[in-house]
Amino acid sequence: MKQRVLILCTGNSARSQMGEGWLRQIADDRYEVYSAGTQPSVVNPLAVRAMAERGIDISGHRSKSVSEFLGQPFDFVITVCDKAAETCPFFPGPAHRIHWSFPDPAAATGSEEQRLVVFREVRDAIGERLRTWVETGAEDGDEVPVPLDQTSAQE
Repeated sequence: MKQRVLILCTGNSARSQMGEGWLRQIADDRYEVYSAGTQPSVVNPLAVRAMAERGIDISGHRSKSVSEFLGQPFDFVITVCDKAAETCPFFPGPAHRIHWSFPDPAAATGSEEQRLVVFREVRDAIGERLRTWVETGAEDGDEVPVPLDQTSAQE
């Protein structure tokens, strides 16, 4: 049986969408992967573009509310922004709560190219973090050592 993973951020527009795309690619079919937001909006076109540069198509994704998943069991609930970590609801079952704080690329200013640079940086940071998590056996609930200023894990 596949483990279920929910990746949360505030708007479900960039970080959690990129996380969902990455985890689907990195872990192949080992997980059922979903993403949602505490205040969903729309998928950011720069997130779609940045992921496409890595060969990952998230253009068909839609922004979803965390309320769509309430009452469903998850093995892991990963928050990728501080605000979502603070407002993350309770999920039934053995859900391990993991928090990784990534900056919001949608808050970047400047030209489209300058903003895209920020989306690429966040995309790569999320991808590397998920790759490390999967490759080190964290999917079995093991903690992955990371700098304290970037990550904290809760059960």
